[in-house]
Amino acid sequence: MSEHQEAKIYEPGAAVREGAHVSGMAAYDKLVAEAEADYAGYWGRLAREFVTWKKPFTQVLDDSNAPFFKWFEDGTLNVSYNCLDRNIEKGLGDKTALIFEADGGEVTRVTYKELLAKTCQIANGLKSLGVKKGDRVVIYISMSIDGVAAMQACARIGATHSVVFGGFSAQSLRDRIEDTGAVAVITADQQVRGGKQLPLKAIVDEALALGGCDSVKHVLVVKRTGAELPMKEGRDLWMADLVAQQPTTCEPEWVEAEHPLFLLYTSGSTGKPKGVQHSSGGYLLHAALTTKWTFDLKDDDVFWCTADIGWVTGHSYITYGPLALGGTEIVFEGVPTYPDAGRFWQMIQKHKVTIFYTAPTAIRSLIKAAEGNAAVHPDRYDLSSLRLLGSVGEPINPAAWEWYHQHIGGGRCPIVDTFWQTETGGHMITPLPGATPLVPGSCTLPFPGITAAIVDETGNDVPNGQGGILVVKKPWPSMIRTIWGDPERFKKSYYPPELKGYYLAGDGAIRDEKTGYFTITGRIDDVLNVSGHRMGTMEIESALVSCTELVAEAAVVGRPDDTTGEAICAFVVLKRPRPTGEEAKKIAAELRNWVGREIGPIAKPKDIRFGDNLPKTRSGKIMRRLLRSIAKGEAITQDTSTLENPAILEQLAQTN
Repeated sequence: MSEHQEAKIYEPGAAVREGAHVSGMAAYDKLVAEAEADYAGYWGRLAREFVTWKKPFTQVLDDSNAPFFKWFEDGTLNVSYNCLDRNIEKGLGDKTALIFEADGGEVTRVTYKELLAKTCQIANGLKSLGVKKGDRVVIYISMSIDGVAAMQACARIGATHSVVFGGFSAQSLRDRIEDTGAVAVITADQQVRGGKQLPLKAIVDEALALGGCDSVKHVLVVKRTGAELPMKEGRDLWMADLVAQQPTTCEPEWVEAEHPLFLLYTSGSTGKPKGVQHSSGGYLLHAALTTKWTFDLKDDDVFWCTADIGWVTGHSYITYGPLALGGTEIVFEGVPTYPDAGRFWQMIQKHKVTIFYTAPTAIRSLIKAAEGNAAVHPDRYDLSSLRLLGSVGEPINPAAWEWYHQHIGGGRCPIVDTFWQTETGGHMITPLPGATPLVPGSCTLPFPGITAAIVDETGNDVPNGQGGILVVKKPWPSMIRTIWGDPERFKKSYYPPELKGYYLAGDGAIRDEKTGYFTITGRIDDVLNVSGHRMGTMEIESALVSCTELVAEAAVVGRPDDTTGEAICAFVVLKRPRPTGEEAKKIAAELRNWVGREIGPIAKPKDIRFGDNLPKTRSGKIMRRLLRSIAKGEAITQDTSTLENPAILEQLAQTN
């Protein structure tokens, strides 16, 4: 941990500290002390302050059936009302809610009044098709105002949405539709990314044709490019035709605080994706609260979270958190490198962005681009509007942190390096910009009210300076409620009995001996984090082995990668002699494309290596620790005496 002990500490500047919602460490400590003294009272106070309730709650936390905790259970609310109507009632109807920039640079601004009207028309359209409270709706769409409005419309009528990232394959989409039992799918004709028109509706058609999706009665299609499409009569409808005659008002469906707002699928260490179920009341509270305190959101801010709405970051920090506070949020359709790698900086300059929240993967790729081409270096753009930077998705390495701070923030913008997960709903460990001294590479301290800790395999605290397992000791409002349809898997995955009832984050971490700051050291299970996207090794292995003509066996591990954080490395045994040279390269390319079709392009292995077998013990267990060493290019120093077949280690070390 010495590198962090020696690291430079960046204190909050006086101007940042004085204007902040949480000003100075004394204010942070006061909030932490309030939560420690009266945990339920602390969260209850904030829930009354940040959320408008139709029927006020009388009990904050019900922990009688742990780990199936319930928050604000007897209160009722509507999330869409809290994000839209409430702001209009406060006089913000003409304020810009969303600034949409299309892939080609076209800009559309939508006010709170306009977003409410659009949301209500979609909500009424869904109701006219029989979609009701408790139904599930899958949204498979690119970054767009339509995507945000569709999510808000589902929330408005009490339907539970499940957004599927537009880069997922037909098979992955089918699996998620089947698991949710969705009654409708909202999509677009195509999406536009990096100057290319990519299919969406065609993938929906393919997914539904695979079978197992009989629950789907309607497919609603937003017209993005005007591409010619086959429309199945009685099932497929153009969104514009459906909503054209609908009124622009729709009474909100008042739901219980524990009503499922959304399901979002995340990879597990087994092949089947997990449907993470989030509540309405507790989730909205934490999304709003963290947006206000972590990003120190002010009325005149222009907030840009670059995540896709297909991921939890786009849920919490585009669709819900900023809108619940009456903020102005940028929605960007494209990619950071089109038409060139200066796109992000050009947009910050154009829209006068004040808060910029992106992933270390993007930062690292843009560092590389800037070093190779002076024309796209951020120093050539006016980034003076920025006052706060954020990092999300994976730990940010100190070198990238320093570059981000210097070249994007001009040495004056605090960086909030946020640790959280799909399952947590919002930030768990993060600096607060007006309070926390910053250390590059560390996510610093728990958000006030979050009881993060580092323990050993039996749930006992480990001393600072010693690595261990990251846990959260107490429930919190925006926590995962269950895995959809699989409560036993929920308990097993997140509340293993040996950890004393603590939430298992699945990450290793260490706390600095002097500051107590947290640094995340990586996953402790078989889940890879590639460009901030979590994928289970089993899911990728299953995809490879499903290529039954070619593949007999496969094992997948991660290795560090300068650009994506982790890269996927696959070790494959074929149903034929081990290929070498050009033949190996050709088969490796075939298998990469196969995985891309089965799961999506983000799951394509960077390395595929072939062996006559995999390194196994005599009892048949694959020795993954050896594969991790091979993937990293390390010399094998571990004991290999239990290996059945030590000769194949040399084969597997050869790259293709």
